[in-house]
Amino acid sequence: MDSRVKNNLIFVGILTIVVFCLVFPNIPDRGISFLKEKQIPVLEKIPLIKNIPFKLGLDLVGGSHLVYQADFASTTQDQKEAMAGLRDVIERRVNLFGVSEPQVATQEVGGNQRLVVDLSGVKDVNQAIEMIGKTPYLDFRTQTADFNPENPTFEPTQLNGKYLKKADLGFNQQTMAPEILLEFNQEGADLFGEITAQNIGKRLAIFIDNVLISAPNVNEAITGGKAQITGQFSVQEARDMVRNFNSGALPVPITLISQNTIGPSLGMVSLNTSLKAGIFGFLAVCIFMIGFYRFSGLLASVALAIYGLILLSLFKMIPVTLTLAGVGAAILSVGMAVDANVLIFERCKEERRKGESFKIALENGFTRAWPSIRDSNLTTLLIALVMFIFGSSFVKGFAVALSLGVLVSMFSAIIITKNLMRAFIGTRLEKIKWLWRQ
Repeated sequence: MDSRVKNNLIFVGILTIVVFCLVFPNIPDRGISFLKEKQIPVLEKIPLIKNIPFKLGLDLVGGSHLVYQADFASTTQDQKEAMAGLRDVIERRVNLFGVSEPQVATQEVGGNQRLVVDLSGVKDVNQAIEMIGKTPYLDFRTQTADFNPENPTFEPTQLNGKYLKKADLGFNQQTMAPEILLEFNQEGADLFGEITAQNIGKRLAIFIDNVLISAPNVNEAITGGKAQITGQFSVQEARDMVRNFNSGALPVPITLISQNTIGPSLGMVSLNTSLKAGIFGFLAVCIFMIGFYRFSGLLASVALAIYGLILLSLFKMIPVTLTLAGVGAAILSVGMAVDANVLIFERCKEERRKGESFKIALENGFTRAWPSIRDSNLTTLLIALVMFIFGSSFVKGFAVALSLGVLVSMFSAIIITKNLMRAFIGTRLEKIKWLWRQ
């Protein structure tokens, strides 16, 4: 056997053992526990494998249901545009890379704008609220003509937290009191410059969550796009506000008006049914491959089993939140993995019919099948990318699961199947054409 093939097979073997232990940690743990019972000092230091559970979606395990109401009393923004921005900010915070699959939607009830957030697997409502966090609503207001220091009233401006580029924690050089240093983006800097230029000699009030923090006098136009907030808050409070400002400013203030836990809409029965369907589908594919391609199909089935272990381990390690849509995407990618093997085997058969040796037919078969495999999978990945960018939460989860399945299927066909077949070059089995259906 060629040394390169041997090294590749060793790598595949080690990879298979690792991903098997990740997917089914209880099996090796039983062996480790049995060996530890023998009271051999060296074996007692072997750690058990940490069981990382699969993360299941809202439709399978339920979660938390939160309803927020948006307050437009202090802003002149277009409500539809503001609610779309609010949904995007909250979804980004709880759906990093699209793997936690929340459901974030806007509603209009009795003229009030609401945001509904469903989080899978989160049964503690307080934990759900903490996940979303409370980003302070920052806005600037100008002094009204009838301003009275004893009853300060201010008019809202267009400048608010959505124009914020970043926030930093600072300290007053004289009093060492904490300050929040703000820097606006270009559009915000232009707005800030216009507002300060138009209100020289007047007060510019800074509100956080509709609470007046400070109202300094404007002595001159400020064109640098920077401002500072001082107030009666502790260092920790200032640090929390800085962190929350930087994590995404809300376009409008929101108030939590309803919170509760919800049960799964489909439940474990549906999951078990889907998994059984997946297992039967996998076995049917293996039977077809072995029956039609014989020994080549057997090797492809082995590669397909390794593919399944790698994919499941990735779902655990990332982790990917699995809904029935994600499970469907994973099962769909199994068919794509088989499709690659079919293309390769058919190419190999064509080469053998030309009179080529087993080795040359194998190499040419993989080489000439690769462009078709590459193009078809890249097309699928492109579609998955579009779904991820423009789709909703569940569509994004489907796209992530499908993309991982496609990438692993390419690895399975080109690396695993190829090296398993290379291992028989120059052996007696190579000469038995019936085994390879050639």
